Amino acid sequence: MNQLPLRERVANERRRLKSVRQALSAAVASGSGGNPSWVPFYVAVADYIDAAMHRLHIQDVRMGEMIHSRLGGKLDARAQAGLKELDERLNANQRYLREFLACRDALRQEGAARLAEFEQVSADYTAFITANMGHHGATTELAQSLFSMDDWAYMAGVTDAEARHEQTLYEKVFAAVPAGLVLSPAQ
Repeated sequence: MNQLPLRERVANERRRLKSVRQALSAAVASGSGGNPSWVPFYVAVADYIDAAMHRLHIQDVRMGEMIHSRLGGKLDARAQAGLKELDERLNANQRYLREFLACRDALRQEGAARLAEFEQVSADYTAFITANMGHHGATTELAQSLFSMDDWAYMAGVTDAEARHEQTLYEKVFAAVPAGLVLSPAQ
C-alpha cells in the first residue's frame, strides 16, 4: 500500500498530468513533420491523458455531487454559479477528450498519415485544458469549507492499483519521446 499522504499522492498525480500535457504542447509546437517515429509517443501521451482525465472527471463529478448533498439542496447564488460552471467545464472537457481519443485511435490504426490531424486536435485540446481546467474558486472554496479528510479521500478515490497504472502510463510517455523533440527539464 502506498504510504504517501493522500494530498501528496493527488498532488503528484496532478503534477504528472501537467508534465504530460506540457510535453504534448511542446511536441505539437515543434511538430512531427509527418515522422512516423512520433506515433508511439503521441499514442502513449493520449493513453495517459485518457486514464488521468477519466479519474479527474470522476473526482470532479463526485465533488459536485458532494457539495450539492452537503448543502441539502439549499444553494445560494454563488454555489449555483459554481456548480453550473463546473458542469459546463466538465461537459466541454468531455467533448474535447472524445475528439482527442478518436484521433488517437485513428493514429494507432493508420499511423503517420494521421499525425497532422492528431497534432491539430491536440493543440485545440491542450489550449482548452490550459484555459479551463484545474481548481476554480467557487467550487474549490465550497469543497474546502464542507469536506472532511474522509470526504477528500472518497472524492480522490486513489487506489493502489490506479496509482500503479497511472505511473506505468506516465513512464511509457517519457520512454517514447522521439529523437529530436526537446522537452524542458521539468518534464
